[in-house]
Order: sequence, then structure tokens, then C-alpha cells
Amino acid sequence: MGRKGEGGHLKRKPAPKLWPIHRKEAVWTVMPKPGPHSLSRSLPLALIVRDILGFAKTAKEAKRIISQEKITVNGKVRRDERFLVGLMDIVSIPDNNTSYLVLPSKKGLFLHTIGSNDAAFKLSRIEDKTVVKGGNVHLNLHDGSNLLIDVNDPQKLEKETYHTLDVLKLSIPDRELLGHMKLTEGSPAIVIGGKNMGQVGKVVTIEKQADKKRRNLLVTLKGEKGNQFQTILDFVFVLGVTDSSISLPETD
Repeated sequence: MGRKGEGGHLKRKPAPKLWPIHRKEAVWTVMPKPGPHSLSRSLPLALIVRDILGFAKTAKEAKRIISQEKITVNGKVRRDERFLVGLMDIVSIPDNNTSYLVLPSKKGLFLHTIGSNDAAFKLSRIEDKTVVKGGNVHLNLHDGSNLLIDVNDPQKLEKETYHTLDVLKLSIPDRELLGHMKLTEGSPAIVIGGKNMGQVGKVVTIEKQADKKRRNLLVTLKGEKGNQFQTILDFVFVLGVTDSSISLPETD
């Protein structure tokens, strides 16, 4: 009889490229459990504690730290060392009064230190939306969560306010809607995929082509130093309305 269920082990060599780990210093790495993010765009909590933050030397030590309820993700205590932490998630250590934001870079995902103000909310991108019974809008977000928008008067077409690839500002952990950032020209954004991953700029132009999928439309962004670069719409994550709503690492 063949083996059933998920595999319990993962070698370092075939691990996702976004993981900031050494590929040849050891054979095995942490095998995560299915979670809110895809495997290729997230990090196991044990890997964050051991390999990135350096709080542990072994996976066993990392597991012990996490099981002691020392770490929260998006305001909620996580006790599973194999829990997946992804893009724009907030990792906090209450005992040290420190918080980190998961951001993309050219080399992969990394943790950016943030203050208490930035740790009070999270940015979530709209991946899909559905109009449900009563005219309310059901939004599917990039982190696997959902949000129901209560529309008081469906006749006013308020549901057209929310579009896919727009970004919502949600408080944590209670997830109250604090703001809505549209993906339009002039919006500050960060690239989350492709060869320009990690670059930050303002949207200059968005290609208009009727026979092309919207997510594949070409977008031109302009960096702080005036340099322009291009990517597809699916790789653009809006950070604010006119200025970024989160602190970003300093660029050279």
C-alpha cells in the first residue's frame, strides 16, 4: 500500500527560492503545514525563529520557544512551529516589545523591523470578490482570509468601490477596516514577484489592452531616484494612497 498523507520532511535544495537559508550546510529544513499562504511565498515560523532571528540554534529549540506562546502572528499567538508566515504578515515578540513585517526583496522574503504604530494594522490585497445575498460584497484576500463588506443600499453600486488587486488596511487582531487603497496611477507600490521583486515606486502608467487578462497587463513604476521599471499588474502590491502607509527599509 502506498504512503498516504503529507510528507513529513523537506530537503534544503528543493525548498522555495524565497527562503533565506543556506542550501549546502545541512540536508534538511523545516517542512511547513498547509496554511494561509502558498508554500512558495511564505516562511515556516520555526525557520524565522532559528534562521532569520537567530533565537535558536536547532529546530528543537525553536519549537520549544514557539510552544511557550512567545510569538504572535497578526496579533494572534501561534504555537505551531510549522505555521506559514507570508507577505505583509506582522510577527511580534511581546516580551521584547519588537515587531517585524514580512517584505519581499531581490534575494527573497525578509523581516523588516517596525514600530508599534505599524504593528497595529496589516495590508491585505483583494484577490477576488463576490456579490452575495443582500447585495453585500465578499472579498477574498491574499493571505487566505475573507472579509464581508456590508452594503447598506445596493442600488448605489457601492460594490464597485472594491476591485481586485486593491489593498485594504485592517486592524489586528480584530480586523476592522481602516482604509482602502486603489491600484491606480500615482499609487505607491512594491513589486512582489519577477526580476524587479522588492523594488518600490509609484505607478506611472497601466497598460490598456482589452484582449489581455488584467493581471498580465504591463505596469510602469518610477522609483525614488527617478529610475523606471516595469512588471505585470499581478506583481504590484499597493502600499498607500499617495504615500506609503508602512515604513520601508532604507535603499542605497
